[in-house]
Amino acid sequence: MFEKLVENIKGYKKPLAFGIARVDLGQLNPDKVLQATYPVINWNENFGSAAVFIRSLIDSGVEVDFSGSEFVVPVTKEFVKNALSYFGDELVAEAVGDKHKNIQVLKVLDEILKKEEFSDYRICFLFEDEAPKSVEAVYLKLYALSQRKVPLRSINLNGAFGVLHNSAWVGNVPIELDYLRANEIELKLKDAYPEIEYVDKFPRFLSHIIPDDNTRILDTSKVRMGAQLAAGTTVMPGASYINFNAGTEGPVMVEGRISSSAIVKEGADVGGGASILGVLSGTNGNPITIGKNTLLGANSVTGIPLGDGCIVDAGIAVLEGTKIWISEDEFEKIKDVNPEWKAEYKEFFKGLELAGLNGVHYRFDTTKGKMIAFRSRREVKLNEELH
Repeated sequence: MFEKLVENIKGYKKPLAFGIARVDLGQLNPDKVLQATYPVINWNENFGSAAVFIRSLIDSGVEVDFSGSEFVVPVTKEFVKNALSYFGDELVAEAVGDKHKNIQVLKVLDEILKKEEFSDYRICFLFEDEAPKSVEAVYLKLYALSQRKVPLRSINLNGAFGVLHNSAWVGNVPIELDYLRANEIELKLKDAYPEIEYVDKFPRFLSHIIPDDNTRILDTSKVRMGAQLAAGTTVMPGASYINFNAGTEGPVMVEGRISSSAIVKEGADVGGGASILGVLSGTNGNPITIGKNTLLGANSVTGIPLGDGCIVDAGIAVLEGTKIWISEDEFEKIKDVNPEWKAEYKEFFKGLELAGLNGVHYRFDTTKGKMIAFRSRREVKLNEELH
């Protein structure tokens, strides 16, 4: 079936990703896409469905452009009708629950579009992983991250922030700031001015993503769309925050900040108010990974990658340029658990020289007035009942 569908399609290219989205358009500028909501996304999968979609677009008079990195076009009644016809009555009847979700999207759209044509449904194809050019492409990639279809830091999001529009959000509805300015007098006098929750280019994670059963997010504002949360992650309220293209790779307690491109591995504990620096905030563009069963103490700052089983004491900053004293005895103990570390002993090391080492405890020695590091003597374990 696949070969027959793509036969004679000039320049056909298998898509990297695709999906059908409902888009929120600008209230003042209807040509401006403020948000794209995908019920189903496909990433390097379901190529048969992609072929049906592409063939159906061509049959409905759309010239599909395979030459660029992405292609976005409105969904029409004719496209939906063609696609359902290609799938056939038997597959369409089977499309319920977890089966044939792309067909389920078409079935719902068929119901929606029966009465009238709408302009707020789009189909988006990504043919290459290049910097996104459209809002639909940005959201398709954010979904891929948040649904764990791609690893963190693995896809191109260059320029994504510039593609999206800063909007006022009421629930999951984005409102143009220009619209509010243009209608401020009328809206306020008629008591119709919206109760704005926040202003941002990104929506919140929970506005688009259904988390795993054992994942807890106690404040919706703490996780941005495009973040990735492994099953068993707990995000507490207060000083916690997880940015887009950042997150966890296993059960993690998050009471601090995981900045852009930072990754926290299984069993780690990001203490209250602790900050993991992102690629734009003091790491010289070097993304940070926090190893398994590592503890970041309350209000600590981490600006280097940490290996497994590390501890950063509360209230201290371990940065690339921080000078850290290690005794000769502790140096040998650290080398024992990091055989690949080829350093020669010296009393002081810069933080960057210790990046990624396992089993290191960082502390400020108040009796000596200096930062020190030594072989960790504690095993960090999360409470299994909470994760």
